[in-house]
Amino acid sequence: MIVTLHLPIVKKVASLVHFARFGIMDAYLGRAMNKRRKLVIALSAGALTAPFCSFAEQSGKIPHIGYLTFAADIRQAPAEAFRLGLRELGYVEGRNIIIENRFGKRQEARTAALAAELVNLKVDVIIAPDPPALRAAMNATKTIPIVMRSSTDPVKEGIVASLARPGGNITGVFSLYSELNGKRLELLKETVPAISRVAVFLDPRDREAKFQLGIVQSAARLLSLIVLPQEVRRPGDFESAFEAAAREHANGLLVLRSPIMVGNAALIANLAAKAKLPAIYDDVGYSEAGGLMSYGADLPDLYRRLATYVDKILKGTKPRDLPIEQPTKLELIVNPNAAKALGIEIPNSILVQATKVME
Repeated sequence: MIVTLHLPIVKKVASLVHFARFGIMDAYLGRAMNKRRKLVIALSAGALTAPFCSFAEQSGKIPHIGYLTFAADIRQAPAEAFRLGLRELGYVEGRNIIIENRFGKRQEARTAALAAELVNLKVDVIIAPDPPALRAAMNATKTIPIVMRSSTDPVKEGIVASLARPGGNITGVFSLYSELNGKRLELLKETVPAISRVAVFLDPRDREAKFQLGIVQSAARLLSLIVLPQEVRRPGDFESAFEAAAREHANGLLVLRSPIMVGNAALIANLAAKAKLPAIYDDVGYSEAGGLMSYGADLPDLYRRLATYVDKILKGTKPRDLPIEQPTKLELIVNPNAAKALGIEIPNSILVQATKVME
C-alpha cells in the first residue's frame, strides 16, 4: 500500500511531534485525528526519530562481521576499542551490524574449522587479529574481505603484494612488533645499566623467530650485550628456560612475540619476578600481570582503526585498494612495583618517556 503525504498533513504532523515532547500529544490526538491521520503520524514520527541508518540498512541487509581469534577468549580492551570504532562510524551491534565471535582456544585445527564456519555463514568481512587466525582465514577464503592486525611484516610473509596496494582480499594494520625489538633492548639497558647478558625467549617453530632474533643480535652488538637464546615450544618449557638462563648467568630478559608467549604472559611475568630477572616485553598484558616494562604498539588504537576498514569495505571499497597502516602510537609502560621487588630504581630518563606508569 502506498501512502501519499500531503503538505498540510505533514505540517500538522511536525507540530504534533513537537507537542508530544511536552506530554500533550495523546490528548490532542484523541479529539482530532482519524485513523488515516494516525497512520501518517506513525510513519512520519518514525522518520523524524529514526537513528542514522547505514548503507546496509538502506539496502535491507544487516552486515555480518566474523571476528576470529586464535585465543581462548576475547581480549577485552582491544575488542571494546574495535566496537567503539564501529559505534563512532554509526554501527551499533545488534541493531545495524552483527558480529559473529569465534575463538580458537589456542588450537590451530579448531581455528581453521571456525574460519570455514564463518565462510559458510557468508559473513561480509572477517577480522583476523592474530597470525594463526589470519592464516586460517586465508586458507578458508580468497573472496571474502579479511581485515588483519598483523604482528609480522605482511609483505615479507607473502600475505600482501605491498603495504600501499595489498592486492587480493586482505588489508588491515601492521603492528611492527619484530622491528621494535632493538628499541626494547635499548630501553632495558637504559633502565638497568648493569645488564650484560640477556636471555631471549623464542619459539623456533614461529616463522618470524629467526628474523626477530637477528634484529636483537644486531642491537645487542651496538649495546655491548651478550644474547642467550632460549627455545620455548610449550608451556612446560618456561621453567626450564629460566633455569637455563640462570646457569648462563643472564641478568636480563627479552621475550620475542609468538602465540605461545602471548598465551602465557602471566606465567612468564611471574617466573621472571621469581627469578629476579629484569625483563621487557612487547605487550601491555605482561605489565598488567606484574612485568617490569613493555614497549609496543597501542593495541586499542590499532583495533579501533580496524573499524575504519570494515566501514570502507561495507561501503564498496575493495581490500586490495586499502593501504595497510602502521602504528601511529607506541606505548612504553613501566611497573614501579615490579621494579621495587627487583631492587631497581627506574631512572627519570625512562619515566619521562613512559606513556603509562602502572599503579
